[in-house]
Amino acid sequence: MKPLWLSLLLIATLGITACSEAPPQVHKAKLFTLGTLVDVSVHHLDKASAQQAVKIIEDELAIINRQWHAWQDGPLMQINQQLAQGKTITIDSSSHHFLQQAQRLAANSDQLFNPTIGSLVEQWGFHSDDRPDAAPPTKKRINAARKQMPSMANITLTATTLTSNNPAVQFDFGAFGKGYAIDRAVEQLKQAGIKDAIVNAGGDLRAIGSKGDRPWRIGVRHPSEAGVIASIETDGDESVFTSGNYERFFDFDGRRYHHIIDPRSGYPANDAISVTVIHNNAATADAAATALFIAGTTQWPQIAKQMGIDEVMLIDNDLTIYMSAKMAQRIQIEIDDAQIKIIDDER
Repeated sequence: MKPLWLSLLLIATLGITACSEAPPQVHKAKLFTLGTLVDVSVHHLDKASAQQAVKIIEDELAIINRQWHAWQDGPLMQINQQLAQGKTITIDSSSHHFLQQAQRLAANSDQLFNPTIGSLVEQWGFHSDDRPDAAPPTKKRINAARKQMPSMANITLTATTLTSNNPAVQFDFGAFGKGYAIDRAVEQLKQAGIKDAIVNAGGDLRAIGSKGDRPWRIGVRHPSEAGVIASIETDGDESVFTSGNYERFFDFDGRRYHHIIDPRSGYPANDAISVTVIHNNAATADAAATALFIAGTTQWPQIAKQMGIDEVMLIDNDLTIYMSAKMAQRIQIEIDDAQIKIIDDER
């Protein structure tokens, strides 16, 4: 579950100048939003058009970031307060679309992707820009939260309203909002006539088109060492998302506690250290990476099938690499002596 941040800052300008006779160049910029550094690469002939593309991305990400931030004062905090009071909430069409997609993905994941456990995430200290130096929540507090068992099945949506039959529902869209925002930004780019670009938010990305006559090449971070463990060449319009136990965590009494909470146990999931997913929709890839991380080494094939995901790489605590057959056909492993298990997609 990955938190959204409000702040948005353009911290680097487009770096390569193109002229009308020159071939298209890769124009690059950096934004700080969604709780991470967002790298934008636009392969385009005209620098002014590339600059306008970056402005489109900046505006779109700012809208989503403000609307769905989990712990800063804003619309989502107000929604959570009203849900706790059992109120009916009036929503607009964009909010309905956002929530409807999240509800569908949650159902398909058997609620392993569960954006209603915001109060549990807060108990673990991950509702802050920098987690305070404190002990994990007590077992008693975790069990109390688990007994309330909120899920997306507890909410009812109409075109204009949102209600819940469980006052424990507290939204946190950290495992979905980044992907949704990237999808919105890329669709805006397409409408503006941009055909070749990458929007990369801290290693999670969607790429469209190509880098001239070459595909975009993406590195997958090694979960326990510096460098990359694998690389992927994108094909047309694809999203590549990774969930890992190294993203947000704290250590206490010699044990690591990370931010990907298993809603069934109330504790951080412990059967994987990294999951990478490829899908043409970034929001789906975002939610699936979290759900499959929680599903772990035995359950991920079934959950992936239910979510419509056929390209998956899961790395367990022993650095054994599990892959779907389709992922194995295209990913390049960049380490020696890797232990690889290819899972039959049809089982």
